[in-house]
Amino acid sequence: MSLTVIAECLAAPGYEDRLRTALEAMIEPSVEEPGCLAYHPYADPNEPARMVVVEEWADAQALDAHFTTAHFHHVRQVLERVLAEPMTIRKLVAAPGA
Repeated sequence: MSLTVIAECLAAPGYEDRLRTALEAMIEPSVEEPGCLAYHPYADPNEPARMVVVEEWADAQALDAHFTTAHFHHVRQVLERVLAEPMTIRKLVAAPGA
C-alpha cells in the first residue's frame, strides 16, 4: 500500500526564498530514489512563507530509506536554520473503500 506524506513548512521572515530553493532541490534526488512515486512542493499564494510538500512513496520502507539519504540530511540542516517553527509531517494511506 502506498504512503502519502504531507510536510508543512513555515519560513522565518526573510527566508522564504531559501526555503523554496531547499525544497525544490529535493525534487530530483528524491524522485530518483527507489520507491518514490511523487515529490511536489507547493507554495501558499496567500502566505508565501508557507510551503507544503506532497510526496508519495511505494511503502513505509521506501520513506524510511529516504530519511537516511545525504540529500535529506542536508535539507534537514537547512530547514533547522530557515524555519519559523518545526516542520509538520503527516503520513496518510488511502481510506478504506477508496
